[in-house]
Amino acid sequence: MSGPQIADPVASLIVDFLREIGLDVQVRTLTEPTFLPGIQIERGGLVVDPARLTYPGDLLHEAGHLAVVPPAARATMHGDAGDDQTNELMSIGWSYAAVVHLGLAPAVVFHAGGYQDGGQTYLRNVAEGRYLAVPMLQWVGLTLDRKRAREEGAAPYPHMRSWLRTE
Repeated sequence: MSGPQIADPVASLIVDFLREIGLDVQVRTLTEPTFLPGIQIERGGLVVDPARLTYPGDLLHEAGHLAVVPPAARATMHGDAGDDQTNELMSIGWSYAAVVHLGLAPAVVFHAGGYQDGGQTYLRNVAEGRYLAVPMLQWVGLTLDRKRAREEGAAPYPHMRSWLRTE
């Protein structure tokens, strides 16, 4: 007998992407309440319960929390992502870059039910080219701001040089 399957095409695309970049994603039934419906951080990876997943874009946000921390810290993360505001901001920036990379609408991540009802504010900001946390993402080696990208002849954010922090 097999476990739960991901039927939603957006959630499936996101899970495939997360696995491709090196994050562990397990699909199984979650019986306990979770911070976000249908998603649990477990030992540095994600568990998704397709029956309880409300917003597929939340997978990118939670993955962002894992991606922006050093590998040793990532391996110890369990439950929810905690309350570190730097990590939160970088996760928001990371998840936007991921949604662009995947060719999905920004509203997949910045949906009406997320960010304490601030999703529309984030949508407006990215539509107007105001990106969150780029200096922090650059500092940890994941992307480049426009000036640095121009100097290096590389693509700027939202292009990512790497999807996972390595140190």
